[in-house]
Amino acid sequence: MKKALVVGIDDYPDHPLIGCVNDAVAIKTVLEKSGSGEPNFSVKTLTSQDVEVTAEILNEAVERLFSGDAETALLYFAGHGILNRETNTGHIVTQDGRKGGWGMSLTDILALANKAYPKIKSSVIILDSCHSGYAGEIAGLGNQGVSHIGTGVTILTASHREGIAEEGIKHGLFTELILDGLRGSASDILGNITPASLYSLVDQTLGPWGQRPIYKANVQTFVTLRQVAPKISKEFLRELPTLFPDEASEFKLDPSYEPARDNVSDAILAIPPDPEHVRIFKGLQACNRNGLVAPVGTEHMYYAAIESRSCRLTAIGAHYRMLAAINQL
Repeated sequence: MKKALVVGIDDYPDHPLIGCVNDAVAIKTVLEKSGSGEPNFSVKTLTSQDVEVTAEILNEAVERLFSGDAETALLYFAGHGILNRETNTGHIVTQDGRKGGWGMSLTDILALANKAYPKIKSSVIILDSCHSGYAGEIAGLGNQGVSHIGTGVTILTASHREGIAEEGIKHGLFTELILDGLRGSASDILGNITPASLYSLVDQTLGPWGQRPIYKANVQTFVTLRQVAPKISKEFLRELPTLFPDEASEFKLDPSYEPARDNVSDAILAIPPDPEHVRIFKGLQACNRNGLVAPVGTEHMYYAAIESRSCRLTAIGAHYRMLAAINQL
């Protein structure tokens, strides 16, 4: 069982925002179902277009999220964030937030997530708000960035403790990238999307000079937030030990593997494509596109086939071959 609380606040009495409700609605939509359309997260939303999101309502909702039993509990928040420098505490801000009671402290959120384990195996906190990188730090230790994250907890934030969460084209810049990642651009070979892969996507896209995201985790295994279609089918990956008897093997190709015959000699044109060979070659080409297989003696798989060369496993290809050999796929 996976559950999520998705919060978006635009309608602040002072300094209203534009887009946080849209962010929350979009996150809810993408989390609810996997790429195949099957149920994924059971999502509860709190948005300022539906209800006044007060400190009391938010605190109660977060407490409920991190209670009970679940495989994964995920908190997403889009709205204002604040760092109280007098007390060195960070907060996400509710609609009734004010000095002395900004909404919900990041320390309290982390405490609930830490306490949830092991009844909740994985707790994920995703914050698109200014100063959200404070999450996980211990109050009272200045700006040293010391953190105490419990077992099974992952934190992914739009900015560091001093940073600002910027707006993108349709959504918050951070959320826009998270949505792209959840829709598939952050998936691994098997179609799994994890907090770590989302961070990698956001980190690479934003670069070293702009808004800097923060990723903190205390996990033994990565939690899958969503699954999409695999880049290479498991069925073909299971064939790798047969195609490559050991990790150093080369798989011999010839023109019968390649149905396209552009600018080739009459001798090659006379070699008909073999349907089974064509099927295998399509799988090997998918492996090549995703870094599992490389042609030998040429840059392209097409010429490896046309010129009767071979292909070999890369290091990651050898890893997936091993997984297939020990029945882990």
